[in-house]
Amino acid sequence: MSTYIQVVQHLKPGGIETMALDLCRMHKQGETGYVVSLEGRRDEALVNWPKLQPYAERIIFLDKKPGWQPSIIKRLVDLMNFFAISSVHTHHIGPLLYAGIAARLAGIRNVIHTEHDAWHLQDDKRCRLQRWVLRLVKPALVADAKLVARDMSARLGLADGRVHVIQNGINTDRFRPGSKSQARAQLQLPANTLLVGSAGRLELEKGHAVLIEALASMNPAVHLAIAGDGSQAKALKAQCRALGVEKRVHFLGSIDQMPAFYQALDVFCLPSFNEGLSLVLLEAQACGVPAVVTDVGASHEALCPATGRLVAAGAPKQLADSLTATLASTEQSCPRQFVRVAGDGKVMATRYATLRNSYAAVA
Repeated sequence: MSTYIQVVQHLKPGGIETMALDLCRMHKQGETGYVVSLEGRRDEALVNWPKLQPYAERIIFLDKKPGWQPSIIKRLVDLMNFFAISSVHTHHIGPLLYAGIAARLAGIRNVIHTEHDAWHLQDDKRCRLQRWVLRLVKPALVADAKLVARDMSARLGLADGRVHVIQNGINTDRFRPGSKSQARAQLQLPANTLLVGSAGRLELEKGHAVLIEALASMNPAVHLAIAGDGSQAKALKAQCRALGVEKRVHFLGSIDQMPAFYQALDVFCLPSFNEGLSLVLLEAQACGVPAVVTDVGASHEALCPATGRLVAAGAPKQLADSLTATLASTEQSCPRQFVRVAGDGKVMATRYATLRNSYAAVA
């Protein structure tokens, strides 16, 4: 029996965090996986994100405070020694810095690091820090999309082939087509309207304001449902009132019934200004819902080419036109099959397990 840990910055609702939990759930026979969150407290996290409850025995919180905190490295070393950790898997630069150094101090050579987007490497200071940590820790490098791998290689000066590509995957058994009428009744959404949906944190970079502006120019029969919460909630609701669409926009907040949310929709929209390889896009399509997304990051790699549409970021008219065309489409293809081939979580988990074991053999 071998034990590995994944280290994330925090355990709040989000794509990286969901992926880490899925990997923990789908670990290979003969392995035990834990997820370590640098920030946060267990009691608060379990209340704020009920999805963590089934993983309560396999999640660890270090309650890191803002800023550089070297004592966290010592705590990670102690944790790795206590659990006899054989492999460490980090997500993004902060966890790589703390857990990568801790792994080397604990004598653990099997370190895997995943980058979920590379836009932060456009900052020269971050780029220099990442180069330094990579030279020190020497992890096996993974990108969750081909675009991320290319950007990492270019910005960090990595040789071709140094970065493995393991695309994000989702639980296609959980996210599957279902009854639209039952889903709308469950979420108290209007039964007899065309419904566009979007899911994600309500922050500026997610582009919800652009989507609401697009909705205002569309047929009044079209409604919008938004799942998620964040700092822009009040501003977005004020925008809806100013545009006269407040009765057509349904803010659902953070919800646990995400399969039902997707099943309720006629089309899914991701209007972000920045994205990696989006899990919510894969989830919606796995539920059989066509998508319209902005052409940013690796979104094009997660979009079904037969049913999906790409639009420019920050272009409400183009977004409205593409949503209208998708709602009117008679396309019979279903994006679920695309996800089962390109974004199934079982495939992702198997590839990470293979990497852990092959890397351990040569480390």
